[in-house]
Amino acid sequence: MITKDSIASDLHALQSRICAAIESTDGQGKFSAEEWSREGGGGGITRILQHGNVLEKAGVNFSAVHGELPDNIMCALNVSSSQFFATGVSIVMHPVSPMVPIIHMNVRYFELGDGQWWFGGGIDLTPHYVVESDAHFFHSQLKSACDKCDSAFYPKFKKWADDYFFIKHRNETRGIGGIFFDRLNEASGHSKEELFEFLISVGNTFAPVYTELIQRNRAVPYGESEKQWQLIRRGRYVEFNLVYDKGTKFGLDTNGRIESILMSLPDLASWKYDFKPLPDSKEARTLDLLKKDMSWGV
Repeated sequence: MITKDSIASDLHALQSRICAAIESTDGQGKFSAEEWSREGGGGGITRILQHGNVLEKAGVNFSAVHGELPDNIMCALNVSSSQFFATGVSIVMHPVSPMVPIIHMNVRYFELGDGQWWFGGGIDLTPHYVVESDAHFFHSQLKSACDKCDSAFYPKFKKWADDYFFIKHRNETRGIGGIFFDRLNEASGHSKEELFEFLISVGNTFAPVYTELIQRNRAVPYGESEKQWQLIRRGRYVEFNLVYDKGTKFGLDTNGRIESILMSLPDLASWKYDFKPLPDSKEARTLDLLKKDMSWGV
C-alpha cells in the first residue's frame, strides 16, 4: 500500500534521476542543491543548473509540504478540509540555443485531512521554432506513457493541455502542448497504486525525451535574429507563468519559497513593442502552428 511518505520518497528519487541525466547531457553544468523549510510545515530541495553548455538555466524542484490551506485556496479547490499535504517535482529548463526547446514538467500528489486525495501534473514543450518532426516525437512518447495505464488518457489530457497552456490575451498556445491532468483519483476507474504508477511513468519520460531533443538540435546554427526571437518567446512564457499558472498561484498563496516558485522564469526575456515577424519567415511559421488541437501526426 502506498502512503504519502512513500510517494514523496519516490518523487525525491525521480528528482535525482532527472538531474543526473541532464548533467550528463549538458556536459558542463552542474546542479546546486538547496534544502529549505516552509514555515507552515514541510520543505523541499531546489536544484538549479546555471550557465551550462546547453542549458542557460534549469530548475528541478522537489517539495513535500503540509499545513493549513488559506480560505481562498479552499474556495478555489472547492474543499471543506483545511489540512493538506502536497508533494511533487516541478521542472523548467531554458536552453542557451534558440533551436533547443524550453520544457516544463510537474508531477504531484495532494491529500486532505478528510482523506480526499488526487494526482496532478503534466509535461509540455515550448519550442522557440516549431519543428514538426520533434513535435511528433514528443507527443508519441507521451501517448505511449499514457497508454500504459489507459488509452483514453492521452486524447483527454492532450486536450486539457491545449486548453490550459493557452495565452488568452495573445490568442496563442504557449508551445506545442503535451499533457495536463488534475484531480486524478479513484473516480477515473483506476486504483491509487495504478495512478501513481502512471504518474511515475510520466516523470520517467522526461529525461529520455528531453535529452533526445537536445541532441537533435544543439548543433543547429543560429544568429542574432534567432536569439532576439528567443527572448520574445521567453517573454510569452513569463506572461503565462505570472498570469495564468495555477502552480505559481498556489505556491505564492501558501507561503511557498519565492526563489523556488519563480525559478521557472528565464534570466533574460524581451517585450518588443508591436513586434510582427516578416511574412513567410520561420518565425511567422511558428506562430501559425501555435494553435489548439494540433494533432502532430499522433
